[in-house]
Amino acid sequence: MKDQALSIRLIIMNFLEFAVWGAYLTSMGSWLANAGLGSKIGLFFSMQGIVSLFMPALVGIIADRFIPAQKTFSICHLLAGIFILAGGLYGLRAGNDLDFATIFTLYGLSVAFFMPTIALANSIAYSALESAGKDTVTSFPPIRVFGTIGFICSMIAVDLLKFQHGPQQFLVAGGLGLILCLYALSLPNVPVKREASKSFMEASGLKAFTLFKDGQMAIFFFFSMLLGAALQITNGFANPYISSFVTDPSYTSTFGVKHANILISISQLSETCCILLIPFFMKRFGIKTVMLISMFAWVFRFGFFGIGDPGFPGVIWFILSMLVYGVAFDFFNISGSLYVNRKTSPDIRSSAQGLFMLMTNGFGATIGSLAAQAVVNHYTHAEEFMGTTYTVGDWQSVWFIFAAYALVLGLAFMFAFKDTGKDIDTAKENA
Repeated sequence: MKDQALSIRLIIMNFLEFAVWGAYLTSMGSWLANAGLGSKIGLFFSMQGIVSLFMPALVGIIADRFIPAQKTFSICHLLAGIFILAGGLYGLRAGNDLDFATIFTLYGLSVAFFMPTIALANSIAYSALESAGKDTVTSFPPIRVFGTIGFICSMIAVDLLKFQHGPQQFLVAGGLGLILCLYALSLPNVPVKREASKSFMEASGLKAFTLFKDGQMAIFFFFSMLLGAALQITNGFANPYISSFVTDPSYTSTFGVKHANILISISQLSETCCILLIPFFMKRFGIKTVMLISMFAWVFRFGFFGIGDPGFPGVIWFILSMLVYGVAFDFFNISGSLYVNRKTSPDIRSSAQGLFMLMTNGFGATIGSLAAQAVVNHYTHAEEFMGTTYTVGDWQSVWFIFAAYALVLGLAFMFAFKDTGKDIDTAKENA
């Protein structure tokens, strides 16, 4: 009974953690386009990558040395919630006359404090489970999956409440963040470990840069950065793209146009299922094949967007794009992390994971968001329809360019990366 109670507490934490993110991550682009900032969407999504270069490390050191992780987690959500609420309230007041500097600053401050909470949530869960004598390898995934469920529920709620094209989505995120801020104070204590705490070099992953001396690891990290560039593209532009079909009379009344967030949420449903496939594929085929599957899955993810539409049968291509997302995302993010863990010695494993995140969610996501925005700006333009501004134009070329990028990346990785060994059971190796 006690173990079950702990699991429920951690499930609630994970559910709320990702519900905060799901309230705006996939629909923010639509609101920005509606407010005349469609050409700036990439800047907003690149901010997540920029703050991920340093904020998780700084906040992690605070949680290690000075303030218990659950309290640091609470403080971060308090500040992130206040700033995102301020952004939502400003958006309501400004309407379609948003000042870029104002909303970008409020959003940037919010994500600066939100992004570190993802790692803190994991730390809190790991500490609580280990204190209860639980094996984190088997106990954590069933808890973490409720984070994805929270993300999906939040996306759907914002859609059904008709908030996906307006600033109300920030209010939902802020409200959930403040609830989590209070709830976090009830979570199990994570003791401060002053002597065992990490240095900034270790926490940020900089110590692991010695891995670049190994040619194959250098290639792996380089391609991880390039593939990381694809991570935020559909989060930023899928909703504006699907919503833009409203300007075509043939699609104005289709379900996809009216409920783009619900359609996109199929991606997260696919993600929850594909996580379960990773152990089999890693053991059977090894990291090279798994990474190649991910890269070519991104080709289909983008390509299906290019040939689909919200009508029937075109919407089938959209659905296929959502389904393949689980393979594209999970086979890269989770499998890559497992590979780094397998290939590094115990004394630098934590910093090596930090380097992997730095290359993918930091450098990769930042570069990808800005480059994707340049492509979108070249092929599309803002157009007003029935009082709302949409991003319209040659979206097909946009998605095919992204697909071609993933294809070239996959082919280059196929010839450049030589590690073909099967991956062993990571849990047994670390035991």
